[in-house]
Amino acid sequence: MPFRSPAGLSGLMRRLSCAGALAACIAAPSFAADHFPDQPIHFIVPAAAGGPTEIVTRLLAVNMAKDLGTNVLVEAKPGAGGNIGAEYVVRSKPDGYTILMGTIGTNAINQTLYKNLHYKALTDLVPVSQVVSYPLVVVVNPKLPIKTIGDLIAYAKAHPGKLNRASGGTGTSMHMSGVLFNKMVGINTVHIPYKGSLPALTDVIGGQADYAFDSMVLALPMIKSGKLRAIAVTGPERSAALPDVPAIKETVPGYVMTSWIGVFAPAGTPSPIVHRLSQSIHKALADPEIKQRLMSQAAQPVGSTPEEFSKFVHDETSRWTTVVKESGASVQ
Repeated sequence: MPFRSPAGLSGLMRRLSCAGALAACIAAPSFAADHFPDQPIHFIVPAAAGGPTEIVTRLLAVNMAKDLGTNVLVEAKPGAGGNIGAEYVVRSKPDGYTILMGTIGTNAINQTLYKNLHYKALTDLVPVSQVVSYPLVVVVNPKLPIKTIGDLIAYAKAHPGKLNRASGGTGTSMHMSGVLFNKMVGINTVHIPYKGSLPALTDVIGGQADYAFDSMVLALPMIKSGKLRAIAVTGPERSAALPDVPAIKETVPGYVMTSWIGVFAPAGTPSPIVHRLSQSIHKALADPEIKQRLMSQAAQPVGSTPEEFSKFVHDETSRWTTVVKESGASVQ
């Protein structure tokens, strides 16, 4: 055997050490994916507790926990139109244990609406699966003399700048659906952003705000109890949950607004983990009880592959970029 000098041996050992480290780095994601999950998963909701996003997330989390064999914890991190929660997930370790229940706001609208956003949704977050889509419902305080969407338009034109419109936060679908509506019908109403849908609708009931565009997931019980009056829905047609309430487009041709929520992971999360999470979401949404509960609240279960959801999010971002720019809306 040829003699190796100490220096040569040292160099060989360094090369072997580097090669071993590289092999370990390559194997680590595979090992992590093979053993996923082996600890609790944290579901971050970028909206206030008690709102529609949290309600759907908790419903989904119960079945995902059963399927994945680990606890799925739901944590609300509201604020800044959902951006605080989204940024928290973006900064999290990309291992599948911290995931985001993203919204049309955090992952589409806000990219253009906010001028100083600290994350790029299309590159900093990986689409896992769309969960649900749902129309919004326009509700007013029952004491107002507004019973139809036509009444709302007429009242706003007769009292410019006097009607207050509550929303679950700046940049949310609740906010931008109203911006789009005002632009299309030529009215001016005052937007009041809240830290979630529950406080927004509570103030409409109390008379501190006059009306709101909001999710039926939360608004339906308030409508059925008579605390709120539903005057229109934003979808392409009437909702089975409120069959006597017309769609806005019956009065304002061309107006359609459908909101959605879906699951995202931090960029860099291994593909096998992303697909495992997606499969678990599909399985949960296929459960007859969950499907019935969601549909009874006008939320349509979707379930999509990461690839399908990625294309959907890109299309939605492009669409809302145009709407936000045309509306002139902006948040610093």
